[in-house]
Amino acid sequence: MTKDFAVPPVVFPSGGSPAGANVQQRRVPTAPYQQPRPSASSSIPFMSFDIGSVAASSSATPAGPFDGTIASSSSFGGSSASFEDEEPLLDELGIHPDQIWKKTRSILNPFRINQTVHKDSDLSGPIFLYLALCLFQLLAGKIQFGVILGWVVVSSIFLYIVFNMLAGRNGNLNLHTCTSLVGYSLLPVVILSAVSLFVPQGAGPVRYVLAAAFVFWATRACSNLVVSLADGGEEHRGLISYACFLIYTLFSLLVIF
Repeated sequence: MTKDFAVPPVVFPSGGSPAGANVQQRRVPTAPYQQPRPSASSSIPFMSFDIGSVAASSSATPAGPFDGTIASSSSFGGSSASFEDEEPLLDELGIHPDQIWKKTRSILNPFRINQTVHKDSDLSGPIFLYLALCLFQLLAGKIQFGVILGWVVVSSIFLYIVFNMLAGRNGNLNLHTCTSLVGYSLLPVVILSAVSLFVPQGAGPVRYVLAAAFVFWATRACSNLVVSLADGGEEHRGLISYACFLIYTLFSLLVIF
């Protein structure tokens, strides 16, 4: 036998939610915003982008350093002409191969040396001859880079002091010129080092005669250059030649021993 229960009716308020119930309403997710596509019947006109008009406007208006415009390639046309007017890299570094060759060729003739080409002193040629001498000594099994460089420096200072002590106040030979003259006159010693590679070690007298001849060559070249380029050097030619003889004798000893 079933029993019927009387269920009172549920009355909802006007908001549509049950009274006294803590029910959270769920929000329906909406689609992201999409820009409407312009239709053929839209009243907004289509704006075209003309590159030619922009280039014309940018050329008419000068571009500032921070205005965000990009200069065209025609604006850099003047820079190509400036590169052509620049000096070569060797000339900017003070290296003149033609002058180095003229100075080196003037040393090849010990009896007739052209002093005019040595008026402008430089260190590019002496450095080249120093490296050549070190290379020939290295081929002979002698590593003397530091020794030869030290002797070149000491020899230049020695010749500078000797000449200025002899000339007194009239001496106008600076240290840069002394280093240039000593370096270029090192050419006979470089040739001696190259020739000694083909002379056997047992041929002692031959090596001594060769060394004496090349030392005389280097002494004559250096002394003539010092006397001709410096004021008051003619009256001290003998002492200057002796100083040059001592300098190049030391270099020849490195070669023959």
